[in-house]
Amino acid sequence: MLKAGDVAPEFILPDENGDEVSLSEMLQAGPLFLYFYPADFTPGCTKEACSIRDIHDDISSVGLQVIGISPQDGESHLRFKEEHRLPFRLLSDEDKVAIKMYDVDGPFGVGVRRVTYLISQGQKIQDALQADVLVNRHTDFIEKAVALRAAAGMGGGIAAE
Repeated sequence: MLKAGDVAPEFILPDENGDEVSLSEMLQAGPLFLYFYPADFTPGCTKEACSIRDIHDDISSVGLQVIGISPQDGESHLRFKEEHRLPFRLLSDEDKVAIKMYDVDGPFGVGVRRVTYLISQGQKIQDALQADVLVNRHTDFIEKAVALRAAAGMGGGIAAE
């Protein structure tokens, strides 16, 4: 897993609609949470995605974005996003390119570790959390970052470290 202070590796991946997007392109709109998850429609991943969905307005209100990455294809991501009304992009990493660059590949290359990174517009990792089974820790991690930004009066696109 990468650590706070590391440069977030650049990648280009297709989203749920097949549109290719890069990390640097997404960061133009502001800092973001990049969360890696094992699979669409599994109980833990569904719980995680829906809990992020439920606080998405708070996340956006302080100028942050959310992007999810897993190895499923765009069709799976689109069904998952529509079924659970997810207001954020899901990127397909079928070849595990970004998954490996961010050091979140599962043990012996099987699966994906559940990791959330907070990345500044300057492409620096501000903070990171790995919690494979304790899904609620990811929501707590996001809520804490949102609260800190709100307390500092941060909103809109900011923080170009």
